[in-house]
Amino acid sequence: MNDGPVSTFQFLGLTFSTANIVSATVVFLLVVALVYFTSRHLAMKPTKGQNFLEWLIDFTNGILKGSIPTKEIGGFGLYGFTLFIFLFLSNELGLFINLSLPNGATIVRSPTSDPITTLTFSLMTLMLAQFAGVSKLGYKTHFGNYMKPFKVWIVISIFEEFTNFLTLGLRIFGVIFSGEMLLGIIWKLAVSHGIATMIVAVPLEMAWQGFSAFLGAIQAFVFVTLSSVYISQKLEVEE
Repeated sequence: MNDGPVSTFQFLGLTFSTANIVSATVVFLLVVALVYFTSRHLAMKPTKGQNFLEWLIDFTNGILKGSIPTKEIGGFGLYGFTLFIFLFLSNELGLFINLSLPNGATIVRSPTSDPITTLTFSLMTLMLAQFAGVSKLGYKTHFGNYMKPFKVWIVISIFEEFTNFLTLGLRIFGVIFSGEMLLGIIWKLAVSHGIATMIVAVPLEMAWQGFSAFLGAIQAFVFVTLSSVYISQKLEVEE
């Protein structure tokens, strides 16, 4: 595991993370490949790939149904499905593929180990929730919810939106980043004093890698669950 600097580049005076772009592209290709190879031979008698894809769709729809009214699920099913797959693969990528350039700069890692990535997903979810609320309730009713039960409540409502944005994105970042950092520390311990530390550290590395993979799956589930909660809140009229 590499914990060195991250590869970046400059464009129009702004600094961009090469690692984020490359890693996100790798995840994107993995998502496309997964969906393509499990859906290219759809039939009335489903294959193993089709069974897996249908199970995954039912699973993500089940997450949404826990918060969003059944009649509204159709408008968010694809988002929940895509979001879960992308986050799950993003969380797991750095556990199995961690590449660096000759200068030591990281070029491939878990995209979700960078807060910019996770906060972007958080912003996407909250903006989708706002759009859904306006589409269903109209501008007046939707934004009127921010002033219930009292007009001065708008201050608390806006602050709540900001904290939702931060906590949704930083939660998954903290778990993934700390998991990869600890893997790097354990690996340094493994190679620090030869075979003696290798014998102790390698089983510990494997155990933590498995546990981190489990945490990555849980965090993808939690993110989609909370996203569905935030969306459902915008579809209702506050009393």
